[in-house]
Amino acid sequence: MAEALARCRFPAKGEPLTCAVSGGADSLALLVLAYAHGCDVTAVHVDHGLRDGSAAEADVVAQVANALGARFVSKRVEVAAGPNLEARARRARYSVLPPDVATGHTADDQAETVLLNLLRGSGINGLAGMRPGPRHPILALRRSETAALCARVGLTPVQDPSNDDLSFARNRVRHELVPLCASIARRDIVSVIAKQATILAAEADLLDSEASQMDPTDAAALCRAPYALARRSVRMWLKMALPDGYPPSSAAVERVLRVARGEVRAAEVAARVRVRRSRRRLFVEDAPELAASGVTAQAGADTSSTGAETASADTETASADAETASADTETAGTGSVGGVDFEVAAG
Repeated sequence: MAEALARCRFPAKGEPLTCAVSGGADSLALLVLAYAHGCDVTAVHVDHGLRDGSAAEADVVAQVANALGARFVSKRVEVAAGPNLEARARRARYSVLPPDVATGHTADDQAETVLLNLLRGSGINGLAGMRPGPRHPILALRRSETAALCARVGLTPVQDPSNDDLSFARNRVRHELVPLCASIARRDIVSVIAKQATILAAEADLLDSEASQMDPTDAAALCRAPYALARRSVRMWLKMALPDGYPPSSAAVERVLRVARGEVRAAEVAARVRVRRSRRRLFVEDAPELAASGVTAQAGADTSSTGAETASADTETASADAETASADTETAGTGSVGGVDFEVAAG
């Protein structure tokens, strides 16, 4: 256990740490290691109510927490209806967890996340994966190591049958793509991808540092800046300004840069939200009329507004572990909303 602890990134001994513990091998290992490190641990189990017997799994976590002398909290959530069960369950889970919660993600999870983000067309942030630290303290460990640790201390982890359901993209990556990549490369692909993520994370941090020195509302500055930095500056700005706090798509960022260059006078960047240019400045504003029309701004001359112009308030969020970029949208026609000419996005 000492060797495993040396590779973990827990906060200082005695510091409080809330651990999300499902009862699986990874999260149980997280709980045991956090206790062994000397953290003031609270274990939180979240029951999504998605399968029979899921409520009983809380008892497994409670017993381990009690044996260690850690606090235990049980939460139950309702998963909203809709597509993408994984995303909906994750959203429900994190809605009841603190933003600094520690999770039991391992190096294997990191490799799967990077591959999923690659398949979704993510940029450097997505390919950097999750960052090691108090939120992901056992990211350097392997899944085989967490299972071995549980066996060594006499714990029987919960087996979640959904982890073998190949209708979920992550499970196909885990059970099919990772082994295939390892076979082609003839090496342990998980360690290769984890190392790559570490390298890209450092480069992403450098780009963020440079981009943070820019004013993303200054259209002229965006036009003068290298394209990569301009994109990154706009992305950071929109992530803070948009209501959901999630990173914008690459298409939305490019539309904002078109506004900065004067190619369009306004652009939709999210549902009911657009960026508009006035007097060489960019502004985020609510645009409820866009929700019904499904349109994005078309090229036109820069205009000045007589009304007060304000940017949306910053929104903090516990961001998702995997950040993705969506494909650009093709156009299918033109229209007009609120006196501004728009180009209508294809469905």
